[in-house]
Amino acid sequence: MDERPPVVVFPLAEDGGRQVTIDGEPVGTAYSLFEVLDLLHGAGLPAEDRAVDDPALIEWREGGPYDWNDGA
Repeated sequence: MDERPPVVVFPLAEDGGRQVTIDGEPVGTAYSLFEVLDLLHGAGLPAEDRAVDDPALIEWREGGPYDWNDGA
């Protein structure tokens, strides 16, 4: 089985955001895990906290769900 997850969260940009795509289409830039969950919810995908650790749902590139620029 060679299926890719429908959601891809890209590496941090210089502004601290991470581009998010769903099924290959850009859906927005998230600046926190909560914003990723918002984008999932808006697309009708599971948006529970445990969804962020599901590799069948989300591919995290260069960092995981807890790797964000906290302004430090």
